[in-house]
Amino acid sequence: MIKGIIFDFDGLIFDTETHQYTVYQEIFAEHGSELPIARWQQEIGTHSGFSALDYLEELVERKLEQDVLREQFSAKYHAKMAEEKARAGVEDYLKAAKEQGLKIGLASSSDFNWVSTNLKKLGLYEYFECVKTSDDVEKVKPDPALYRLAAECLGLSPDECLVFEDSANGALAAKRAGMNCVIVPNEVTHTMDFCDVEHRLESMADMTLSEVVDYVNNIKVSK
Repeated sequence: MIKGIIFDFDGLIFDTETHQYTVYQEIFAEHGSELPIARWQQEIGTHSGFSALDYLEELVERKLEQDVLREQFSAKYHAKMAEEKARAGVEDYLKAAKEQGLKIGLASSSDFNWVSTNLKKLGLYEYFECVKTSDDVEKVKPDPALYRLAAECLGLSPDECLVFEDSANGALAAKRAGMNCVIVPNEVTHTMDFCDVEHRLESMADMTLSEVVDYVNNIKVSK
């Protein structure tokens, strides 16, 4: 039975990904080009060393003032993120997990400073008993190491954990770790080709945490 939940961060709790893509699209458009959503989706939930600005240079076939473009990106992106709140239903799930005695962890391919700083801004940091990030592993998602580490930190076996993810790379990492996974895609991940998961929600506001946990437990029992 499910004894703990593990959240992804970027795109699931805090929709950084949609704003990143939107701002890059603005920059690409200013140079008469476009960043294909399918290309951007390959980078979501992982680190491959991909540089959007290097990719833009390839498309326009000329060198660009990347320092200037990075400053433009940073200013526009942070302006958008300053107004962003946690995705719908996130805090309700965290409160419910506490009330139900479920352990709560987080596993992110981003670094700890980014994750912890933003969780604190959102007022959510104290909910998490365990936060594992790229600082803790050699390989990030879709490698399962982050999720295995989070489960170990919570004192749970993989099959006792229910992961919430928004990206294909993240969902694949959770399943490779032997965990149950519910996906909650955002605006830039909803068309991704996901692996086989237990359930899909368009928003955490669509079902209560109790309903989701009961649904997944029933699946486990029927197998």
